[in-house]
Amino acid sequence: MALMPKRVKFRKQQRGKRKGKSFLASTLNFGEYGLKALETAWMSDKQIEAARVALMRETGRAGKLWIRVFPDKPITKTAAETRMGKGKGSPAGWVAVVKKGRIIFEMEGVQHDMAREAFRLSAHKLSMKTKFVSRGGRA
Repeated sequence: MALMPKRVKFRKQQRGKRKGKSFLASTLNFGEYGLKALETAWMSDKQIEAARVALMRETGRAGKLWIRVFPDKPITKTAAETRMGKGKGSPAGWVAVVKKGRIIFEMEGVQHDMAREAFRLSAHKLSMKTKFVSRGGRA
């Protein structure tokens, strides 16, 4: 089951700007370890789910996981071989706008080495550069 909002006010949105940094969600608030975005990108619902599955598989479902992003932006796509000028396409998926510096996932209740390896594997599923962060200051 894909992540998506239950209902939205408007079916289509504009693309927006991809600049700026995340300030509110740039520190660990829940867990002991986290994965921080080092660049701005769109994360699709499929990428979030693939990274979550990789984390759970590596840790053996031990510990607690927080997902700090939610895909609430609709992405549209026009049909293949469609000529220009026929309007905006229909909604095709959902993305989360992830700014530079945002914490994407947080985890606690696992060993440091296991958390580092799990976040390394899950980072391969994402389309942006990320960094492993921990509350104790060990990076």
